[in-house]
Amino acid sequence: MKQFTISRAAKAADVNVETIRFYERKGLIAQPPKPVGSGVREYDDDTVARIRFVRQAQEIGFSLREIAELLSLRADPDADCADVRGRAIEKRHEVQAKLAQLSRMRDALDELIASCPGGGDVKACTILDAMQREPGADDIVSAKPTTSFRKATQEMKTTILTIGGMHCDGCARTIEALLSRVPGVRKAEASYDERLARVLHDQHEAAAADLAAAVAKGGFTAKAADQ
Repeated sequence: MKQFTISRAAKAADVNVETIRFYERKGLIAQPPKPVGSGVREYDDDTVARIRFVRQAQEIGFSLREIAELLSLRADPDADCADVRGRAIEKRHEVQAKLAQLSRMRDALDELIASCPGGGDVKACTILDAMQREPGADDIVSAKPTTSFRKATQEMKTTILTIGGMHCDGCARTIEALLSRVPGVRKAEASYDERLARVLHDQHEAAAADLAAAVAKGGFTAKAADQ
């Protein structure tokens, strides 16, 4: 049987030396006895294969505890392949659930990034604000509810706001983001050059005062043209 020093065993199993020592501390592999007198510990083919097994099992999602159980099954003459298959199926279900969660996280991040103006006062940062929102219907990792078709029967209005305190186009994007989050607002456009914001909204859900209050959260002033 071929013998390996720890460095050669690590290379053969495609791990580093510290990984082998970690597996030894966790009891996943046995540490070879130290030779009498001088010399170095040597690892045999079976141990290298076991190291490779542990590494590959980790790569597909098994925890060290689960890997220890798989190793026990492999060494049990009465164990059945169905036992291993069942554990693999269970692990796949866990991976699938994690993938679904990661997908929701990705979608939530996409939504946050899309709503971010990309500039302006950090006090009006839509991403930071969303992260401190109370969980519920607007939870950033929950599924977005389907938009109702009540919009067709709602009384819509376009309000023009005169904006004070803008210093750049980034300020305009911040104001758009703030207005877009007001319930009832369907569209918000702000212009730094004109110092104006045009807001399409359901006047029964969002009054001009609500729009002005939202803009004020960013440190700006707003006044409706008809006020």
